[in-house]
Amino acid sequence: MTAPEVTRIHLQGGLQVGLTGLAQALEEVKELKGRQEEEIAQVLLAKLRLKNYIPAVAEADYQKALLREYKKALGEEVAGEKGPLSIKILGPGCASCTALTQQVITVLSELGLPADVEHVQDLQDIAKTGVMGMPALLINGEVKAVGHTPTRELLQRWLKEAAASNT
Repeated sequence: MTAPEVTRIHLQGGLQVGLTGLAQALEEVKELKGRQEEEIAQVLLAKLRLKNYIPAVAEADYQKALLREYKKALGEEVAGEKGPLSIKILGPGCASCTALTQQVITVLSELGLPADVEHVQDLQDIAKTGVMGMPALLINGEVKAVGHTPTRELLQRWLKEAAASNT
């Protein structure tokens, strides 16, 4: 039995939550393109409530976040969509992968940059990225390093550049 797919989204105020079944729900509602945004957000919320706890007091925040995810799934530009840096380290948990993760966290801390750091260890998830060597580093979806650990100076430069373009 495989674990359910969990997708992280950002709610208002920088709160990050994980939702089970978001990709499937987005596929199911793509046919609603052209309808009112409120209707699309309500349908997504209803579908995701079946597999996730969504507090009633946070419904409006979830609807806004789900509508952003819907627009991204359609390939549309999302106004004001910046948020923290997205960093993924790909690797099965070997010493090099763990060292890269720690180095990224250390440099982010030194630079005072907000970021979502994820160490992806599942080989199927890694394969979906199309990256073949490990460890690998992705910053905001862009592959920066494959098969080696970048120097601290290079990592600092990449993170500063990504943060500058993320604002």
